[in-house]
This record gives sequence, structure tokens and C-alpha cells, in this order.
Amino acid sequence: MLFALIIKEFLAILRDPKSRFVLIGPPIIQLFVFGYGATYDLNHVPIAIYDEANSVESRRLIARFDASPAFSREITLTHQQQIAEVLDNKDVLAVIHIHPQFDRDLARGKTANIQIIIDGRDSNTALIALNYMQTILAKYNLAMAQRHHTPLPAARLQIRAWFNPNLNSQWFIVTGIIGLLTLVVTVLVTALSVAREREQGTFDQLLVTPLTPFQILVGKAVPGLVVGLLEASFIIFMAVFWFNIPFVGHLSALYLGIFLFVFSVIGIGLMISSICVTQQQGLLGAFLFIVPAVILSGFATPIANMPPLVQDLTLINPLRYFLIIVRGVFLEGLPAEVLFNQYWPLAIIGLLTLSLAAWLFRHRMY
Repeated sequence: MLFALIIKEFLAILRDPKSRFVLIGPPIIQLFVFGYGATYDLNHVPIAIYDEANSVESRRLIARFDASPAFSREITLTHQQQIAEVLDNKDVLAVIHIHPQFDRDLARGKTANIQIIIDGRDSNTALIALNYMQTILAKYNLAMAQRHHTPLPAARLQIRAWFNPNLNSQWFIVTGIIGLLTLVVTVLVTALSVAREREQGTFDQLLVTPLTPFQILVGKAVPGLVVGLLEASFIIFMAVFWFNIPFVGHLSALYLGIFLFVFSVIGIGLMISSICVTQQQGLLGAFLFIVPAVILSGFATPIANMPPLVQDLTLINPLRYFLIIVRGVFLEGLPAEVLFNQYWPLAIIGLLTLSLAAWLFRHRMY
């Protein structure tokens, strides 16, 4: 009887247009939107050059900015009054101003000043662009010292990035999408399950069956578990074979985390579904949970930068733990024993949410 209920739930999900769209549409769209659209890397940032020196050395420096894929010279300024105009109109993000004494100062062994005027309205992009510019200037200084046989800097910074050698932000974002989309699909599927029965008028038919409330709850939970596992598997496949993100860990450690994550999310979805009467209420309830869960997960902003009270609030968010698991297994190759501290909170959250969902389900049945 329980197996028949599980089969019925799968058929209901596949036949219902809303459920079919939740399974197919958003995951594929969001995977490509986030995979290609969301990035911390800067490419072709518009800049303006105001070269008052107009010399061989100044042109050598400008050539380094022109050769960088991070920047695109859109405007060459001829008057100082143009600086405020191009920045006010957002024609460029930054203006590089080379002073007239640039070559003269270099020839005398003095420090040659270069002014970078940057638009601070988008502070995040401005800081990243400024770091790129400082890197270009540091390489120019090193080349100058080697060309003119002047003393090299006393300390030379050599950077080596572990786990992501090219600092490709797509590796960070796409691995996070595995947790994000698995959360969205699993919560929506389970949040609509009981609400769909009530809306279609078939909920009363379940009450007259020999099934106990616990068995009905299991019958609603198993399809969500299978859908969540399949959803995660599809995104993992795309991450490895489409986005070419290296997988250096073990599948067993990853799928243990996926199982516990989906297990915890199912309980939340069934809690929402037990409270709601219509599918529309179920959708609204799901998004009321999904949006804060994503913001407080560390998907885009570090949890360490949040206020202490908010950091404590993230401890009840299952996505927080799963992002550590998926990124740890994908990029660092962490084994299951190292990730134990992330597994057990997911198991506890799952047990608590499913217990509360069962209690709500029993009290809403009668």
C-alpha cells in the first residue's frame, strides 16, 4: 500500500504542469544564468586614459592596460575637465591619469606618481578593478627595474592559489549552484505535495485508506528524496562535463552529504505543505524559506562577515553545511571523516524538521 502511494506521488508530480515546470525549467535556466552570468571576474571593464606625459615610458605602461583582458580603453582624454564628466555619466569605471613629470621623475630615480580615479558607487567592482590595476603596476615596476638595472624591491610577492590555481570564480559559483538548485527543487516539490491533495479534493480519500499518518508522510517524502538526488546528480554532471570543474574528492563523501541535505530539506518542505491549503500558498511559503536560506548560506557573501547574531542564525540553515561539503569534496578532496562536523548537523535538522512535519501533518488531518 505504501509503495502504491509512492508511485501515485511520482505520477502526480509528472502529470501536474506546475510540478513538471519546477523539475525541468528553473534548474536548467538558473544553472546557465548563474554559471555564465554570475562571476566575480572582471572582463573588459571600461576605463579612460589621460596621459599628460605622452612619452615612451607612459605608452609602455598604457600598453599593459590595453593588453589586459580585464580592461577596455573606451576614451582617451585630452583635458582634465573631462575626468569628472566621464565618471559622472558612468562612461567608464576608472580614469588613469599619468602626470607630465612621469618620465622626468623616472629618469631622476624618483617615485613617479600615477593617479587612478575610480567610480566608488559600485564599491565591490571598484575594489576588484583596483586590485587588478595594482597588479599591472607592480609588474611594470619590476620590468622597469630589470630593464634599467636598478635595485629590485626588497620583498617580492609571489602568489600561489591552492584548490583554484587560476582563481576562476566559476568554480566557486557553480559548485554552490549544486546546493542552491537542489534546495529550490526539493523544497518546491515537497511543499506542493500535501497542498496539491487539498486543492484537488483528493486529500479526504487518503484519510479513508488503511495508511497511517506516518506512512502517508513517508509516501510524500520519498519522491522528494529521489527528485533531490536526481537533481543534484544532473547538476554535478553538468559541472564536471560542461563547465569543466575538476572533481578531486570521492563520490561517496559527496553523496552522503547530498542525502543528508535532501533529508533535512524534505522536512522543511513537508512542514510548509502541511500548513498550506492551496498550491499557491505552498509556493509562497517555499520562497519565504528559500530566499533567507540562500542569503544566510555563504553562497555569495562570507558568513564570517555577518553580524554575530546573524551568524548564529545560520546554524539552523542546512544549505550552510552542504555548501562546505560540496566545495570541500569538489575542490579540496576532503574525505567523509573530515566532513563529519557538517554531516551531523544536517542529520539533526532533518530529524527535527521531519518530526515537526509529522506532528503538523497529524494535527491538520483531523
